[in-house]
Amino acid sequence: MASTVTDGSSRSTTRRADRASRAAEGARAEAHAARFLAGRGLTIVARNFRTRMGEIDLVARDGATLVFVEVRRRTSTAFGGAAESITAAKQARLTLAARAYLARFADPPPCRFDAILLDGPEPPSIEWRRDVIAVE
Repeated sequence: MASTVTDGSSRSTTRRADRASRAAEGARAEAHAARFLAGRGLTIVARNFRTRMGEIDLVARDGATLVFVEVRRRTSTAFGGAAESITAAKQARLTLAARAYLARFADPPPCRFDAILLDGPEPPSIEWRRDVIAVE
């Protein structure tokens, strides 16, 4: 009887493939959200703004207002929908990242936090929620 020895590499390869698949799905969701917002008159000024404190998916202009946009995609409601996935911890990271983005302005513009929620299988339903985080 032959025995098989595994080194765990197949599991790590599977995990890398899963991460790559999720990243690609996230990029598609963000591109869909950007097109949706642009179609409603917003101008996308940055994508995937990253700091060590967090990431902002999209930064847009709505007139004079700077809009920080969180894009959430859920294909199933088994663990709650897209809106429920924006936890208090996620809101805190978004706020810190937004402060880092605003630090580059001598006179920061008015701003708000919006969410684009994509729920369900392809094509997902899309919902735009404005002012999802209170700005101090």
